[in-house]
Amino acid sequence: MLPTPPALYNSVMPETFAARIQAAIACQRSIVCVGLDPDPARLPAELRDLPPAEAVVRFNTAIIDATALYAAAFKPNFAFYEALGADGWQVLAQTIAAIPNGPLIIGDAKRGDISSTSAAYATAVFDRLGCDAVTVSPYLGGDSVAPFLAYSEQGRGVFIICRTSNPGGADVQNLSVAHQGDDIPLYLKVAHLAREWDGGCGAVGLVVGATYPDELAAVRRIAPHLPILVPGIGTQGGDLTAILAANGGGPALISASRSITYAARDGSLADYAAAAAEAARELRDQCAAGVRQVLA
Repeated sequence: MLPTPPALYNSVMPETFAARIQAAIACQRSIVCVGLDPDPARLPAELRDLPPAEAVVRFNTAIIDATALYAAAFKPNFAFYEALGADGWQVLAQTIAAIPNGPLIIGDAKRGDISSTSAAYATAVFDRLGCDAVTVSPYLGGDSVAPFLAYSEQGRGVFIICRTSNPGGADVQNLSVAHQGDDIPLYLKVAHLAREWDGGCGAVGLVVGATYPDELAAVRRIAPHLPILVPGIGTQGGDLTAILAANGGGPALISASRSITYAARDGSLADYAAAAAEAARELRDQCAAGVRQVLA
């Protein structure tokens, strides 16, 4: 049996997902999103003789407990749980259940398919796992995103992939397309569509990689009020100062995964947890200082 999703939905929530992000940021005094991308080969030695599913749950729980004070959100990447095979869904559910109220839960699933399939994906992410938001690919169009947006009345959110942090993203995302008589990069067309699909309901956000601050600035000009999830800080080399300046004080979550969860490279589980807490705290403080500088 899967763990019961977090009890957050039994309480009164702000009206929109955008409001919930602002509430989480204010409550946690942080814009940090901690990615939970477990790799059994990188776990502390004391866990490596355990069954992988048990080892990952114990590791994730320790990391969550250590970093929850500094995080506005947690972002489990579904691929790392699917890689565990039949036990992966259970591990994902147990990980989500371990996240306390306060930080939001972003299901990094990158879903997107025809409407009936997207409806099934939305049921899994929101009804079964209890996530607050999900990452979605826009490349099947608005009808593929609509089933996720149907949950906006529950305060759930949809982060639409716009400009990814990997170099190969330019192969498709920078292609020139027509928009209102001009030619613009496809990722900017996605930003325009995301704003249109949101329609003022406060449910849609965008994913823009930290390795492309100029592109982030261009997206922010098109969508000044949409929350932006920014992965790629840390191991992927995103420049935090440049990203915060490009964001211009708009609503954002700065996501880091391996640079937090594997801040320690050896030692006990307690050592890994302590190092993760310090890395998350340091990123929180750097973000706060950077935002103050931008808004000064």
